Amino acid sequence: MIAKIGSGKSTSGLIRYLYDTKKAKDHTDPHLVASWDGFSPDPGRADDFEATKRRLVADLDLHVKQAERLGRAPEKHVWHCAIRAAETDRLLSDEEWGDIARRVVAATGIAPESDQDGCRWVAVRHAPDHVHIAATKVRADLRTARHWNDYLTADRELAAIEKEYGLLQVARGDRTAAKRPTRAEQEKAKRAGQDRTARERLRTTVRTAVAAATSTEEFIRLLEHADGILIDVKHFPSGDVRGYTVALQGDTNGKQEPIWYSGSELSPDLSFPKIRKRLDATDQQQGPSRTNPWHQATAAVERIPHRLDQADDTAAQAHLAALGEALDALPLIEPQNLRSQLHQAAAVFERATRSRIHAEHHHARALRGAVRAMLREPFPRDGALLAMFLDAALLAVIAAARWHDVRHQEQQAMAAKQTLIHLHAAYDQAAVVPLATLAQRKPPQQTVDRHVLHVQQTLPEHAEQVVNDPAFDALATVLTDAETAGHDAQQLLRQAANQRVLDDARSLAKTLAWRVHRLAQRPAPSDRARAAQARSTDQHPAMPTHTTPTAPIRLAPGTRRR
Repeated sequence: MIAKIGSGKSTSGLIRYLYDTKKAKDHTDPHLVASWDGFSPDPGRADDFEATKRRLVADLDLHVKQAERLGRAPEKHVWHCAIRAAETDRLLSDEEWGDIARRVVAATGIAPESDQDGCRWVAVRHAPDHVHIAATKVRADLRTARHWNDYLTADRELAAIEKEYGLLQVARGDRTAAKRPTRAEQEKAKRAGQDRTARERLRTTVRTAVAAATSTEEFIRLLEHADGILIDVKHFPSGDVRGYTVALQGDTNGKQEPIWYSGSELSPDLSFPKIRKRLDATDQQQGPSRTNPWHQATAAVERIPHRLDQADDTAAQAHLAALGEALDALPLIEPQNLRSQLHQAAAVFERATRSRIHAEHHHARALRGAVRAMLREPFPRDGALLAMFLDAALLAVIAAARWHDVRHQEQQAMAAKQTLIHLHAAYDQAAVVPLATLAQRKPPQQTVDRHVLHVQQTLPEHAEQVVNDPAFDALATVLTDAETAGHDAQQLLRQAANQRVLDDARSLAKTLAWRVHRLAQRPAPSDRARAAQARSTDQHPAMPTHTTPTAPIRLAPGTRRR
């Protein structure tokens, strides 16, 4: 069940709306199901509708009129709460809706249970699946009702009602979600022929700038260069940046002035202080690096499931935020045919990157640094790099959904699960050509048989599944390539398997192929190093090392240089 709560100035206007059956076509048979005293006049069941409606309004406004004579009535004295059941819920009776209404007004402080001085209220049902509660906020003792945080208290009560009544248990948030577009914003976007509101488009642009920037100065510069974006930077008297607001060119109010949004109005994590904290925790190592930034980013993402299994929730939250930034960055550098799915994956996962848990962002330096380095590299011709990264990201998002589930962060868990739909679609498309290319280079059968033996010895519990996978030819190819480069194929296979979360992989052979492919890009170890590595792998799961590359910046598409 979902509650929507608002305030107003006219009791008569609200009652008129609740009983209207002409303008509101979905209003059928409006009638009372409960009231403050159980004896309120019901216009929907009276012979003289208008007279009864006036009596009901007068009864509801009694204490408001008394408080007005004393100068103590609130300006917005009407409290309105709409409660809607889910489409899949059974049809509730009038008695059940009345009980739900009584519990909600008690929980919110409008009419606490056993409080004879509580506010006057009525519950009107004019459709099968929802009920409206109309109340006036002045109590019988002429004090204004204490109903602070009424949305949260109503939501908690509805959660209990759902369990007791056997109704759909709605995923509830923790007030860390980005603000939803208003109806006015949605209608304005439709009139302009846009599928998203200005607020949503600005949120995406700002998140992308955060993902691309290595400092707050660069973040502001990227927004200044972005097409169609206006930015107003606020400064302290000292000259230091205090904050920023952004607007879309052409998005104006009635006075033809730009409509500005602060970062926090776009999303709780896009305020300037929070952005600065994240960017300050980004690796900015100087000097060239031989490590491919795609390999480094993939290695960092592969470690996320392990990080989420640890006891440090603040570090885990930081890794989820960094994973969100990586997904935000992908559409900037990937082929046009994949951008739609990648954009949608990033947009949906955004909800899974925030919770009430404070993020210690320095824990995710490696991934952030690698993502920034990826943006500054030429577009990769090897499609295997993207497929490899997305394969690791899928397992990380599965782990994220599980992490949120355990902590009862329902909206975040649902967002992570929905992200998988778009990531799977992008991965399936990105992996087709690289896997086919690898499979075409399948080694001789004698070599394949040797790799089958390696799999049986290294992964006895998964061997049959791996060997029978259509992608095994690609795995055999990368193992052969690794041997040609001087690596021990079985040792690489063991190292790849020790990176955990294989149980979550849709295709073990594909996941192992990408991991071995990445690990084989490193210089082959010496015999002495290989022996030491084998002893270490037998004792501890392998965790890849990492460095942060730096390179000249390549501005994101859709920006312009001065």
